[in-house]
Amino acid sequence: MDKKELQRRIFELEKEIARLPGGSIARKRINGHDYYYHRVSINGKRKETYINIERLAGLRAEIEQRKRLQKELRGLVDAFEPAKKKAIKEQLSYKTIVRTGELLRAQIEAVRGYKKRECIKELRDYIFGDTSDKVFILYGLRRTGKTTMIRQILDELSDEEFERAAFIQVTSKDTLADIDSDLNLLEIAGYTYVFIDEVTLMEDFVEGAAVFSDIYASSGMKIVLSGTDSLGFAFSKGEQLFDRCIMLHTTFISYREFEEVLGITGIDEYIRYGGTMSLGGVNYNEDATFSNVKNAHEYVDSAIAGNIQHSLSLYQYGGHFRGLLDLHERGELTNVINRVVENINHRFTKSVVEQLGMMKVLDILNIEEQSVKVEEAHMVQIKEYLTLLDLVMDIDIAYLPETGAKGSVTAVIQPGLRYAQAAAIVENILKDAGFSELSIKERKRILDRLLSEISGRLMEEIVLIETKIANPDKEVFKLQFAVGEFDMVVFDPEKLSCKIYEIKYSKEQVKDQYRHLLDPEKCRLTEHRYGDITGRYVIYRGEKAAIDEIQYLNVEEYLKGLNCS
Repeated sequence: MDKKELQRRIFELEKEIARLPGGSIARKRINGHDYYYHRVSINGKRKETYINIERLAGLRAEIEQRKRLQKELRGLVDAFEPAKKKAIKEQLSYKTIVRTGELLRAQIEAVRGYKKRECIKELRDYIFGDTSDKVFILYGLRRTGKTTMIRQILDELSDEEFERAAFIQVTSKDTLADIDSDLNLLEIAGYTYVFIDEVTLMEDFVEGAAVFSDIYASSGMKIVLSGTDSLGFAFSKGEQLFDRCIMLHTTFISYREFEEVLGITGIDEYIRYGGTMSLGGVNYNEDATFSNVKNAHEYVDSAIAGNIQHSLSLYQYGGHFRGLLDLHERGELTNVINRVVENINHRFTKSVVEQLGMMKVLDILNIEEQSVKVEEAHMVQIKEYLTLLDLVMDIDIAYLPETGAKGSVTAVIQPGLRYAQAAAIVENILKDAGFSELSIKERKRILDRLLSEISGRLMEEIVLIETKIANPDKEVFKLQFAVGEFDMVVFDPEKLSCKIYEIKYSKEQVKDQYRHLLDPEKCRLTEHRYGDITGRYVIYRGEKAAIDEIQYLNVEEYLKGLNCS
């Protein structure tokens, strides 16, 4: 392992160790029954937390994994030359993991070839701008580029600025007092740019977050806080950091960024894998997060359910979680969160099957739906948090001529997650005994047709989501008539005009695709309600073209033309 690889591995180990729980597991026998507790030492004081039996095996495995990684880390540090070991030992004057100078420079080497996300502009404006009394919060689900963005902005600092930059890696054993002590040392030493990663791992972060803005940012420090606990940041914004922070959420990754930053082209690739910055491509990390349903489930467990669980563990007395507290205390919350996400995708898959009229498949889906019931109150509240996490978005449905009727469908921001789960649902259905009499070719034909329809519906959702995000001053919705619909309407309330769209998962131009867009009665009703129709479009996978009054737009070119940043 060469020097750069050694430094990169040390940085990776520190981050992974920070996420894993420390301490040990203690067993107590009370009245003939065994009870288990997670025992940790914080500032010399022992703390014990009861462990639900369902969590026991997983926690034990995480503690053992942390020990293995710590042993590997010690071995790598010993492999450094004496001068480097001396520099590492100097860091021990800090109470947390602090990196400055050459040790910090080593962390940014690996990202020099990476392209940058568009949203880095907001971080750049903060670092190099004149904002002096606010902290910058960089947050989002795992594998959406937060730490990479920090390392990239560090690389943009001049040599003089870099000498005044520090990176703090927070672990679950750290306290706000530890961070405060280290920030005080850094301030005295003249450091100006401080990046604090995984800051929400601290138990007392939300309660004391104001220290970052009121003491350090107000005195001229640029403080960047990052982490995967989106809810913890949302709570701190509403409380300790109210009006004293700039927030940048990284979870949403548009098609344009998927292509330009990762170097992966094609709407089909985005449908199957979009949602994280970890599909290999030519410009970024390895490992396809949504390459199969197992990976997708693990992501839901660790990045989504884990996010909500972590927030609940730390902030359960703030009244944020209401009816979910009982599920958390019974050790059932992760399973229920998983079922909510699966239910959202189950309903999506069911709507695709209903459209195809595959009654046999629909019957099996109906039976499955009855077996995964979640209480409505829990469903509503968990969906609130999934929305806060930028995982889901509601797409409005309007109706004509019934102008008072309204509806919505829930779209998942990360298409790869929805595709992986929907594809798994379909494949499991075709393993049902009811399909055993079909030949393998017939089952393959049904599977291909269903997956094609799922891709088509996902493409429609992607276009609606990105068009809505790119047009905050306009209304973007589906428009349903008594018979037929417009897949998308973009209404400009200022100009009293609209554009109407059909979205087709096809590479062919067929007249039947745009019959609704030319229907006189549908257009009359639309213009009466939403003003002049200024454009009629079909968004599809083929080449740009014009037929009659219809403009055919290539879906990839359309999405790349939207500004979703």
